[in-house]
Amino acid sequence: MAQQVQSRARRSIPTERPVALITGASSGIGLATATRLADAGWQTLLSGTDRARLDALAERTGGRALPEDLSKPDGPARLAEAALAETGRVDALIASAGLGWRGPFAETPSDILDRMIEVNLAAPLRLVRLLLPGMLERRRGRIVLLGSMAGQVGVRDESGYASTKGGLTMFAESLWYELRGTGVGVRLVLPGAVDTPFFDRRGTPYQRERPRPVSVGRVADIVVATITTERDRLYVPHWLGFPARIHGVAPGVFRRMASRFG
Repeated sequence: MAQQVQSRARRSIPTERPVALITGASSGIGLATATRLADAGWQTLLSGTDRARLDALAERTGGRALPEDLSKPDGPARLAEAALAETGRVDALIASAGLGWRGPFAETPSDILDRMIEVNLAAPLRLVRLLLPGMLERRRGRIVLLGSMAGQVGVRDESGYASTKGGLTMFAESLWYELRGTGVGVRLVLPGAVDTPFFDRRGTPYQRERPRPVSVGRVADIVVATITTERDRLYVPHWLGFPARIHGVAPGVFRRMASRFG
């Protein structure tokens, strides 16, 4: 499949501008990131499930709408093929599509669990597998993965979501070792709560007093910055790196704190 996708790229008409493929571009972090990249002169390929919103964003920014359902196992392959057919290459993959659900794990609907696994974890891995060979051949590229603090420390009643984001963290870490010296960089962005429609879609609004959700613009600024920065793991807001370090060196202490403060 990867060879078929790359052969399709050689038959396309390339563009001189750098090309970014953004998943989840119809709303939230993906939409804000796509807007900022377009303003910075990138050719943007916009993927999501809301065709009307993608078309509106494409018209506003000069990008190309590539609607695709990444919850389908063959969705990433269709998206990679469509992206390379448009521009011949992808210089940066920003995997920002994500789904969540909150509640006891034993009560998680099976269809929602399956979709979280596909969209949050399987789709980024499949997209990287299909687009990475071209990046390695050109000896340049960026893979930007949107993780979550939930995948670093765990969150009560979000076991399924946290596990998919935890898997994405280990993928980024392992791939970072593998790609050192190749010219292809891996970046992991780890937000806390973000003010997006994510919480409405998961069925439960954000209920904590602290930390307060950050804006999508703030996260998008970090995502865009990862393309040029050498930092491979960025927390949003940056102070979230402190509890993550506590969890790493003293998990028992962290659990007691989390139990007390929620």
